[in-house]
Amino acid sequence: MELWELKVKGADLASYTQRFQELALLCGRMFSKESDKIEKYVGGLPDMIHGSVVASKPKMMQEAIKIATELMDKKIRTFAERETESKRKFKNTSRTTRNQ
Repeated sequence: MELWELKVKGADLASYTQRFQELALLCGRMFSKESDKIEKYVGGLPDMIHGSVVASKPKMMQEAIKIATELMDKKIRTFAERETESKRKFKNTSRTTRNQ
């Protein structure tokens, strides 16, 4: 069943969340408690945010989604900032090398 195999692909948390919610609606009886649904959702998150979402102990599905989204956004911003900084350093290094 697709729901049990569902995982975030790359950094596309929005698509994962949307598909998870669609499938959870179709399979509503599979989740007798909100905590079961949260556990399944969190289980499909990438390792880089999984532990932090678990540690936050969300009680409601929307809370789990909000925490996961904020963490993923932060990871993406941090990665982009590092890439920009790395390119800036490379540019400065290549200028210095050419001027010698």
